[in-house]
Amino acid sequence: MNFDFPTILFLATLVTGLIWLADRLIWKPRRKEEHEPVVVEYARSFFPIILIVLLLRSFLFEPFRIPSGSMMPTLLAGDFILVNKYTYGIRLPVINKKIIDINNPQRGDVVVFRYPADPTTDYIKRLIGVPGDRIEYINKMLYINGEKMSYKPAGIYVGSGSGIGYTGTQVRIEDLGTVKHKILVKPDQLEYAYPCMKEGNLFIVPEGHYFVMGDNRDYSNDSRFWCSVPDENLVGKAFMIWMHWDSNGNGLDTSRIGNRIK
Repeated sequence: MNFDFPTILFLATLVTGLIWLADRLIWKPRRKEEHEPVVVEYARSFFPIILIVLLLRSFLFEPFRIPSGSMMPTLLAGDFILVNKYTYGIRLPVINKKIIDINNPQRGDVVVFRYPADPTTDYIKRLIGVPGDRIEYINKMLYINGEKMSYKPAGIYVGSGSGIGYTGTQVRIEDLGTVKHKILVKPDQLEYAYPCMKEGNLFIVPEGHYFVMGDNRDYSNDSRFWCSVPDENLVGKAFMIWMHWDSNGNGLDTSRIGNRIK
């Protein structure tokens, strides 16, 4: 079951705030020397804490945990990351309506977004195409607006813990023009018939949408299968790993703490 934590947090802030305000304006003047009710005491204590968490989480930074290997080798299952919530604009909590534009998403950004088919689920992928781009993926190589991206071999991947099953895949450095980053490719993996890429594996990114892919190219459920991400679904830009805990591996990996995401 997916819990809508932002809505729960907003409602908790609203309820505790209303109780605190009602007590201050109505109930407290009438109580005289009576003891403060327990519900008022809790509301007064928790309201400022919940409000601060709501503001920080809604407008500044939000933590996420990576559950799968679709963004390997950039991100591993068990990475705990921080996402910048304001870099693409200020949005109101719960309704996610943008009220202030700041920066436009750039090709190569690692972005968190609400999965278009189920907005209660958060996904993380690399932004490949911006509005108007012509995206092609042929023979495990990416073409943007007719130009083939540059690739350099970077060895064979050796995984551990949750990622041990990807040992033996090829590591390549992909140059998107704005960002150079590592991807994983399995040369003998058959190409899929990508539902969203028609006419020779071509997809034209609609206005107000973005095309995203996982860095683990043969093991990622991304825009090749369910098409583009609307701008209103964007949550923010991932920028740092603050902890790594792999329950299927050696647990805590301190070497990943503080790593920048690029």
